Amino acid sequence: MSPPSRSSIALRWAAILWFVVAAAGQTAFIGFILVFYGVRAATGNFAAWNDKPLIDGYIRGDDLGNVVFAAHVLLASVVTLCGLLQLVPGLRRRWPRLHRWTGRVFLTLAVVMALSGVWLSVVRGTYLSVVSAVAILINAALILVFAGLAWRHALKRRFEPHRRWALRTFMVVSGVWFLRVGLMGWIVVNRGPVGMTKDMSGPADIVLAFGSYLIPLAVLELYGWAQRSGRHLPEAVAATVVTAASAFMALGVFGTIAFLWGPYL
Repeated sequence: MSPPSRSSIALRWAAILWFVVAAAGQTAFIGFILVFYGVRAATGNFAAWNDKPLIDGYIRGDDLGNVVFAAHVLLASVVTLCGLLQLVPGLRRRWPRLHRWTGRVFLTLAVVMALSGVWLSVVRGTYLSVVSAVAILINAALILVFAGLAWRHALKRRFEPHRRWALRTFMVVSGVWFLRVGLMGWIVVNRGPVGMTKDMSGPADIVLAFGSYLIPLAVLELYGWAQRSGRHLPEAVAATVVTAASAFMALGVFGTIAFLWGPYL
């Protein structure tokens, strides 16, 4: 067997870099959910969910809506953790049973959260603009389709197609996280909210609302295509794109922790 090429090594390390940045950012996301929403829910201080501006999580008299919102937000920490665990190759090899169960929880909660997100947007009206609501609905539809295909291939023991659809599911399930990281990354790069409005209807907002899941999907497809091709040029291009995406994501993670989450903890 010939040794791996420089381009394949670069692609592998680019993927590792992407995972490290994503894991750090999503771990911070889990921590924020538990500290901000979890503590307030556990102490019965539900009205304090609105201490963080933009969307009112708590609405007086809307008991059902408040319960759905709480479940949607708090379960986001669980589905995020389970999703991250699915990306660790050593877990699949050494503890396959744990991998299977966390995968089942991840796919099940992905469906639950997609449906609850649709309910919050359509029934409760928890959105900032019509454009953001449409982006949420498309994201939810992709989650349902991708999760269904990932589960179907797993049941039929078609592991390679299952892996691909599970990765796609992870990307679209992480759309909410990618949106926040993308918004703050854009602000950090431009040193201000260029092309943004308070109701997220500006041109940059629109691109990021849909790009929060479509761009990660595109990067994933490029990575998978380059990896399967085994050719130097696709691998080099994909490694460059994944590295650039990781750098932008790192800026977004920094901005999100420093300006979007940290001040409210």
